[in-house]
Formats: sequence, C-alpha cells, structure tokens
Amino acid sequence: MENIIETYDITKKFDDFTAVDTVNLEVERNRVYGVLGPNGAGKTTLISMLCTILHPSSGTASVNGHDIVKQAKEVRASIGIVFQSRALDDILTGREHLEMHAALYGVPQDVRKKRIDEILDLIDLGEKADEFTKTYSGGMKRRLEIGRGLIHYPKVLFLDEPTLGLDPQTREKIWEYIEDLNKREDITVLLTTHYMDEADKLCDKIAIFNQGQIVKTDSPKNLKRELKADTITLTVDDIDKFCKAVEDLDFIKEIFVVDHEIKLMVERGENLITKMVNFAGENGIDVKSVELDHPNLEDVFIKYTGSSIKGER
Repeated sequence: MENIIETYDITKKFDDFTAVDTVNLEVERNRVYGVLGPNGAGKTTLISMLCTILHPSSGTASVNGHDIVKQAKEVRASIGIVFQSRALDDILTGREHLEMHAALYGVPQDVRKKRIDEILDLIDLGEKADEFTKTYSGGMKRRLEIGRGLIHYPKVLFLDEPTLGLDPQTREKIWEYIEDLNKREDITVLLTTHYMDEADKLCDKIAIFNQGQIVKTDSPKNLKRELKADTITLTVDDIDKFCKAVEDLDFIKEIFVVDHEIKLMVERGENLITKMVNFAGENGIDVKSVELDHPNLEDVFIKYTGSSIKGER
C-alpha cells in the first residue's frame, strides 16, 4: 500500500538537546497510525515538523507526496491539525468556527454550507451548532476541533493527544468519532498518545517513541504477541533482596522494577503465582500484593524502553 507520510533521518535539535533523533517513519494511506510515548519523548516535536510548524535541523519528510521543507504550502493544504491545547473562541458558535475555517482554507462558497453540515453530522454537534462554544463540554469542544481540522477535505489529520484530560466515557466517544472519520472520510490519521488503551483500540500500527527515537514499530496485535509472556506484578517489603533472589530462576524471562513494583515476565503465569509467593517467604521477603496480567501494550513499552509510559523506571 502507498505511503502517505515518509520521514528520512528527520532530526530536530534545540541547542544541545536533540528532541527528535534521525527518525525514519512510514505511514500507509488511510490508516490510523499511533506514535506512543511518555511526555517529553519528542512526539509533539515530530508532528510539528510534519505540519511545517518547525523546521528540521537535518533530514526531511514528505506528506501526501510533498516535501515538508521545499513544498510547505502544499503540505499545509493537505493536512488538518488538532493540538493538545484548546484553540476555540468562546464568543463564537460551533457553526461560526467551521465557517471561519472553511473560509480560511478556501473551501468554495457553493460547497461550504454542505460541507459544514456534513462535519456537524460527523461530530454529532448539529443540535448545538448555533450555541456559543463556552457552553460546550470538554468532549464537545474536542469534537468541534476535530471537525474544524476536517473542513477543507485534508488527506491527513494530525491529532496530538486527542483525549488528554477527558473523562473515560468521553474518551471512548472520541475514539468512535476517530474510527468513523477514518472510514467515512478516507483520511489517514496520525495521533500521538500516552494512553495505552487508546493506541490499542484505534491504531492499525504503532511506533514506540522514546528519547527522540523510534525503538519499535508494528501492529498492536503483533507487538503483544511478540512478548509470549504473562506478567506477574508484586509489591514486596524489600525489592533489591527479592530481585537478587529470583535472578537465577530459569522460568523468569525478564525482570523490571516499575513504579516501586516488580514485574516478572513468565509463561503460564497462573501456575507460578503461588510458587513465587512461597519462594519469597522462604527467603524472608514479605509479599504485600500480587497480580497476574496477560500481555498488553504497557508490557511492550516497558520491554523496549525499560520504563513505564509515565517515564518512571
């Protein structure tokens, strides 16, 4: 399938700090692609370069066949953007926001009203279209911002932490809109997130981003399948003593300490929980809690970065 986004050793430095380090990325057309990483990993900087807001220090990229440096105007005409920070005017209605952006992006007058009605239907704001946005809930505002980014028929929609700060029910509603617009608009979506469930639910493919670099790319299903291990999570009274005691046990594939918890990567974990609790007791270690989880994206992220999505080791 054709790639709609490609980066070529793209790099961004701020003085002595390298925010994005020689990244090579390929995003297929009409997919939902996720860039997964903790705050400060470089996700927003990467999107800012792809949107031509920031200029690369070296390397380049193409979006919809246009070079982000040499053809920035053509790139901007091909994309829609929704950033983390809200950018709505409280004294405008939802419809007025869409009308303004349709005019700014040169949507022809004779198709503008139809397009606005289509967007209002897509984001389920038709009944609230003529109310001031200051009366909107957080989820309604985010849906309006997504709709505004679609007004000019872009080929790529960039979503930077699209559900940040929203409650779980509203987040799931936003996920439905993202999936729907991907299908109905034939649009490629590139989103950044540090929510594992969001990436797992929405994305056809994921790039794990850490300290300015991509450390792994694949589909969520393949990433989880690759682990071939369950996770036993324990809290104990002496982490160092426990880790030293179990390091020679051959049925433990890997050991991580994350957020003051010990995570043991094992096969058939349900058969090992009692064994691990007894083992700890035999070594004078008190187990305060124990949990068993099957492979998830959090485990994948820990495997490839050595830290949780919060950036804690």
